[in-house]
Amino acid sequence: MELEALRDANFKLVDDALTDWSTLVVSLAEMKKDAEDNLHQGANKADWAGVNAKVSKEFIGKTAGEFADAHTQATSIYKILNDTVGELKDYHQQLLDALEGGRKKNLTVIGYEGGFTVTTNAPPEARSKMDQDNKGDITALRDQIQGILNKATESDESAKTVLQAIADQSTLGFSDASYKDRDSAAEAIKTAEELAALAKKDPDDLSVKDFDRLTAGLKKYADDELFAERFATTLGPKGTLEFWTGVTDPQRGNWDLGHERLDKFDDLQRSLGMTLATASQSDSTAMGTWKHTMIDIGDKPLYGDRGGPMGFQVMSNLMRTGDYDDGFLRDYGTKLMETERKLTGNGEHRNGAWQHLGMDPKLNRIGEDSGSDPLTGYLKGLSNSPDAATDFFNQQFVSKDDPDNPFERDTDGNGKNGKVSLSNFQYLFEERDWPQETNLKGDDLHTGQNNLALALEAATTGHPAGELPSADTSPHNAQQAKLMESLVSSIADDPERLTGHGYMSDSIGQITSEYLPDLNRAMTDEKRGSEDWKDVEKLYPVAGEEAKLAHTDVTKLLFSVGQNAEGYAAIEVGQKDYMGRLMDYHLNPDLPEDRRSSENYQNIVEKIAGRSGEVSGTLGLGAQEYIGNEASDKDKEFEHSIAQRKNMISGVVGTVVGVGTSFVATPWVGAAAGGGAGTVTSVVLEELFQDAEGKAKAEAQVTGGQYWQQGLVRGMDIAQLAARESAEGHHTLEPSDAASYAGEASRQGYINARAILEGQAPGSITGYS
Repeated sequence: MELEALRDANFKLVDDALTDWSTLVVSLAEMKKDAEDNLHQGANKADWAGVNAKVSKEFIGKTAGEFADAHTQATSIYKILNDTVGELKDYHQQLLDALEGGRKKNLTVIGYEGGFTVTTNAPPEARSKMDQDNKGDITALRDQIQGILNKATESDESAKTVLQAIADQSTLGFSDASYKDRDSAAEAIKTAEELAALAKKDPDDLSVKDFDRLTAGLKKYADDELFAERFATTLGPKGTLEFWTGVTDPQRGNWDLGHERLDKFDDLQRSLGMTLATASQSDSTAMGTWKHTMIDIGDKPLYGDRGGPMGFQVMSNLMRTGDYDDGFLRDYGTKLMETERKLTGNGEHRNGAWQHLGMDPKLNRIGEDSGSDPLTGYLKGLSNSPDAATDFFNQQFVSKDDPDNPFERDTDGNGKNGKVSLSNFQYLFEERDWPQETNLKGDDLHTGQNNLALALEAATTGHPAGELPSADTSPHNAQQAKLMESLVSSIADDPERLTGHGYMSDSIGQITSEYLPDLNRAMTDEKRGSEDWKDVEKLYPVAGEEAKLAHTDVTKLLFSVGQNAEGYAAIEVGQKDYMGRLMDYHLNPDLPEDRRSSENYQNIVEKIAGRSGEVSGTLGLGAQEYIGNEASDKDKEFEHSIAQRKNMISGVVGTVVGVGTSFVATPWVGAAAGGGAGTVTSVVLEELFQDAEGKAKAEAQVTGGQYWQQGLVRGMDIAQLAARESAEGHHTLEPSDAASYAGEASRQGYINARAILEGQAPGSITGYS
């Protein structure tokens, strides 16, 4: 900073700007509260339908989020400016005091472009001698002033760097980077540059101390936007890959690391992945180049002519943690699948492309798989990014018109195979030859397929895998519904695709539980577009896009998922919750006329209970298949999984939003949208959980057939409870009559499940129609 600039600084304009920023922060705080309380929460509680359900609600949620981000960014900018202006005013006063002190000693300070001179206040002919006589005072004043200017320059440059970094985070909209003051933001950037310099070191030179500092620093700052962007761009794409490979490859890294910090490699991988995920959300020019380059080098050996793992193999392992930018994931996935096609002959053979060999570095330290298959880590990344996952699975893997397409199927049932186009979903779920992996005990690992299921969970539901939807989760869109249709059809076509990979069933079960309105519609067997179908649409409202499913496919899906305890529990609990809400919804006399499926409340209760009984009965047949004919404790796996769901859905059920379709149109979400407690749903689920907890602790062993029979009784009891509670609350039916209707319908639906699964007419086993 020039001497004159600080000496003659006029802070009025800056003070006025600070006042404006302070006012803006207050105004944005009010707008943020307004947007959240009135726009966002109002949208979540509103009764959306049609286009509004799919577009408007999501748009309002994002708009409210922009107000929050705007307030955050304005607050950070105000604090940074306030800190900087305060410091510059202090340095300005220090400079004036220093100049006044020099004047009292007859010293003059003369500024010029690029510097300043301190001399004595004497005529030119005597100045040389006077300067020599006062050399000590001149040097002291010069150093004092230079120190003040250095600190003022540092303050000014630091503010400029931080403000520019915040502005660069988001090209459109606002950044949610939040800092309490300028120094904390500047410290984040400085630390990023220091840690990136450590990561650039030759792997042999990376000490245990360096490793510890990197691990601690990345963990601390993984969610810090400015830190993450600066660390990633300073290290660079190739540097990032070389750093992680150098750490984890014993042939390249420091021998001490492998012996003293091997148990901490997973911590470093997690924090590094989280940091890069945060960085990927930045819109800065440097980060844009980083992402483009990372994709470009993905199909190239890391060490060029000297070989090494491909870029995709390294980077995909760093995608196992964090929420990566959707656009980056999409472009990355497109190039990755292009590479997959090249190396496998369009999927015809693996050809050792991603197979881990003895001397290959173990690129993954989170879990037991080697990390050699890049799709394993990439799919885990997709499981945290629903929109990117949906897009990825619906993309075409190979066209039927491709002369090198190896896939043929009989699609029209004429006994002749012909080439078919496959989506990424179809290729990965149905055709891919997954590389073989084993753990230290020699047991087969299926991490890739399990991550595939997690990614499908995110892709079909619209929320990260392992979570329940929230009030902000949008209704299913056309892309998600299309993928769900493909998933159900694929499992129905070959149930072994799921039953032969039971570890995928927990995710498939959760997916299914979030499409229960669609499933229940399909199980009515009514023709879409008919007059009766209009009643079905009212009986089972769908807020977004319906997944159009076939009854026989749904039955096969339920039977397949039912053979896994966690999958069974997800659907069984979901269906019981859904049944309770439907009863409460349709027995409410205040339900608008245009939403009533019938004026016959008995008929409504019987249809809801009967369909729920069929779902539970089909699931129960799957459980029976798994448990077998020998008495054992296998049934307790299913009861324990049901009991476990209680903790997962705590706080989600037990609330009500009145008669809006959102209450029943999207399982789990409607209950989370607000209102009071003590509903039919909470009573029903509490009964279900208590029953499951009791049976999980029971000493008696049961056969599969006995477990199926127990499910019949439990289904009747809970259907009766749901109907009774709803009738008592709304006074539309005599409670005891409602319970009787529901119990018998549930029993018949449960029994019908066996006949339907065996290809017979419903009721043919017992004689009921």
